[in-house]
Order: sequence, then C-alpha cells, then structure tokens
Amino acid sequence: MSIDFIGLLVNFGLVVLIWMIQLIVYPSFLHYKTEDLVGWHRKYTTLIGYIVVPLMLAQLSISTFQVYASATLHTFSILTLVLLVWLSTFLQFVPIHSNISKGSVNQKMLSAMVKKNWTRTILWTVVFIISFLCHYKV
Repeated sequence: MSIDFIGLLVNFGLVVLIWMIQLIVYPSFLHYKTEDLVGWHRKYTTLIGYIVVPLMLAQLSISTFQVYASATLHTFSILTLVLLVWLSTFLQFVPIHSNISKGSVNQKMLSAMVKKNWTRTILWTVVFIISFLCHYKV
C-alpha cells in the first residue's frame, strides 16, 4: 500500500468525520440545557479525541512527508490546507471546547461554532478532493 493511498484513506476518514460533526454533532449542542451539555461535552471531547487526534497527526505527517518526497503544487497545496485546519482547530475550536467544558457556554457561542466550523469542513473536503484527483489522476 502506497503512502499516497494511505493519505487518501486518512483524508477520507477526516472528511467523513468533519461532515458528521458539522451536520449532526455541533448543531445538536444547541438542543442541550447548559448543565447537560457540559456533562456530555466532557465525554464527547475525550471520545472524539481517540479518533481525531490519530487521524490529524497521520494527515500532518503524511502531507509533510509528501512535500519532502516530492515538492509539487499538489503536495504543497495539501500541506498548506492541513496547516490551516490545524491553525483553525487550535486558535478557534480548542478555546471554544475549553469554554464549553468549563460551563461557559451560550446559544450565541454554539451557533457561532457551527458557522465557524464550515471553514474546517470546506478545507478538509478540498484536501480530500485534491488527494482523490491526484491519486486516481483524474
């Protein structure tokens, strides 16, 4: 199995995951009472971390390796988009999730989180599309 194919699988996993989060998980937060959301959120972030962290680390590692192995527009584009996802995650979403876990949450913040997450959804979708097109040379 080639590194390109493994990268495609990782990118597929992340694109499916982010669309589920965007369309189901984050909007569902709007339907919880604050005290219920805080309790559920603590479990959710731990459990989702077991899936997201290895996938994100694998994606970053593979995209970095691909630039090192073959510096092309394709590999640079993917690495750039992956780095933008990481920036968005750590600058926007880690603080939001931290606030939710502390109980500092309101409907406006949760609605903003859903809107802001479209950035990561689009970025990861584009990463997958580029990977797919380049892997299958479409």
